[in-house]
Amino acid sequence: MAGIGSSCSSLSCNSNFRTSWLEFKTHRGRTIPGKSVVWRNSRIRAEVNFVNAEEAKKLIAVDGYAIVDVRDKSQFERAHIKSCYHVPLFIENQDNDFGTVIKRTVHNNFAGLLFGLLFTKPNPNFLQSVRSQFSPESKLLIVCQEGLRSAAAAKELEQAGFQNIACITSGLQSVTPGTFDSIGSTELQNAGKAGLVTVQGKISAVLGTVLVCAFLFVTFFPEQAEKLLQIFPAS
Repeated sequence: MAGIGSSCSSLSCNSNFRTSWLEFKTHRGRTIPGKSVVWRNSRIRAEVNFVNAEEAKKLIAVDGYAIVDVRDKSQFERAHIKSCYHVPLFIENQDNDFGTVIKRTVHNNFAGLLFGLLFTKPNPNFLQSVRSQFSPESKLLIVCQEGLRSAAAAKELEQAGFQNIACITSGLQSVTPGTFDSIGSTELQNAGKAGLVTVQGKISAVLGTVLVCAFLFVTFFPEQAEKLLQIFPAS
């Protein structure tokens, strides 16, 4: 005699930003000895939710989301949110095979020098590290600098069975000062800036200030400005 059964379980939505998780399982089989039971599974996976900084702040304060920072070590040390967990999606590549050495040299002479970016490779222990600290039911807010690494990390975690995941759209570079309590030598939105780009930015700021001061001096003190110009005649 055939036996038919079904089970359905769902995780309801506790936040305006999270979609529901629905898992539906059916099984159909016969009790005749020697016959196998055939299982049919249908699963609708929870989608990763992308939120802005203010919505992310509510997820942390109201819904109890934990913050997982997936940036590399250098950006994390420049600035990071207090009480976050650092699990880098990419780590510094210090391999010494010939191909890697060539690529690292080229990288350091351009992107590394100009933008202060490390030469990295995927972190082989990323998923294992997250699993060691969180269960699949944990509520996780994944953050990075521009939003790309957090999206990639969230997708990997979602595929591994994590059910409650959110990311900040465009990353920490879109966060205004004061939104989160942070630690580091700079603001969260500037943690991705390093190398000659920052030096150039400082030089531009100084030159801009000098030009503005010169303009104001000529405008409000034209006689003194003219006397100064006479001291340095045009060649």
